Amino acid sequence: MISLLLKKRPITADSFIFRRLNYSTMVKPFLFTVFLFTLLCASLQITAQDSSRIRVSLLTCEPGEELYSIFGHSAIRIIDSNSVTDYVYNYGTFDFEDSDFYVKFIKGKLLYFISVERTDDFISSYQSENRSIEEQLLNLSENEKKSIQKDLNENLKEENKYYKYDFFLDNCTTRLRDIISKNKNPRPVLPAVMHDNKRFREAIHEYLRKGGQYWSELGIDILLGAPTDRIMTASEQQFLPYNLMKAIDKCSNTSLVISKSTIYQSENNGNNGDLFKPNICFLLLFLFLAGAIRNKNNFTRKALLIFDYSFFFIVGLLGVLLIFMWIGTDHTMTKNNYNLIWAFPLHLIAAFFIQSENKIVKYYFGFTTVLLSLLIVSWLFLPQQLNSALIIIVLILLTRSYSIYSAPGKR
Repeated sequence: MISLLLKKRPITADSFIFRRLNYSTMVKPFLFTVFLFTLLCASLQITAQDSSRIRVSLLTCEPGEELYSIFGHSAIRIIDSNSVTDYVYNYGTFDFEDSDFYVKFIKGKLLYFISVERTDDFISSYQSENRSIEEQLLNLSENEKKSIQKDLNENLKEENKYYKYDFFLDNCTTRLRDIISKNKNPRPVLPAVMHDNKRFREAIHEYLRKGGQYWSELGIDILLGAPTDRIMTASEQQFLPYNLMKAIDKCSNTSLVISKSTIYQSENNGNNGDLFKPNICFLLLFLFLAGAIRNKNNFTRKALLIFDYSFFFIVGLLGVLLIFMWIGTDHTMTKNNYNLIWAFPLHLIAAFFIQSENKIVKYYFGFTTVLLSLLIVSWLFLPQQLNSALIIIVLILLTRSYSIYSAPGKR
């Protein structure tokens, strides 16, 4: 062991200094040069790729509590360090002060427009409503960023800013998707983010039920016709802000997102919705009528007569509205409405002849009885999904129609 140690060359002070000098004068400068070269190349590459100093991101806002905000919202944020600006572009703006606002809204002729505001103001407004904001920084080249910015600013001009809003096919979210897709090369392929065979009606039901908007769901189901039960394509699914956010994350042919962050996280307050849901209220009404029918005194007979007149009149009036929404508006999803089978417009006239002994009136209510019976039998097989709470309404119409049809002489 000792002999082995003695055979090793002793390290003298000169040899130690030589090795240190050799490392310091040769290796370190070499490594430093490599480091500087790498840093320079990276800097040149970044400069070559993007000197715009622009950041473009998609903002996705959580659904709110009100019906107009229940489906969420999308906007584009552009930070331009050259001009030291930070703006949000929003296609979901409309003029509530318009004197014909409600008429245009009902007819489907209401014009929406693009607006721009400071990001701080945008964030503050959603914080005040306790709605989360998610941000996706988009992976775009210098030219793509400039092109998006140019298109948005061009659309801000008075002659370009307005467009006819369509909730399903042309809204504040689909407009942003189209601008991103138009200016990104290669054009992004955005996949479906909902299960196969998902329909428009099913998609909006998810949001309405989550927000506890059961009466709104009923009203929307009555107004929207068979086109709403069409299966959505991957592109059509992106009319919902969260669907677009997920689709951009999963873009199949290019990496579209650099990073994701949460600008504001909402506090979960919970929302149980209305205590008295439509099906509960309609069932109580049905049970009340059943009790009134069994009690055949003069008071209940007069009360039923008033109810029949009012009920058929309101249902007929609703039928007139559905006809108007079908042929008198620009809404694409209110066509071919199967709710007209029970909300028959002629009920509006028939209501005034409930006590008539005319055979035509008798046959009318007999026909209504048969028609409503067939509707209940074929409920699950219709091309349009009818709201489940309406079964009770149809049963009330059926029983009252049969009562009028089978009544001997005057009621």
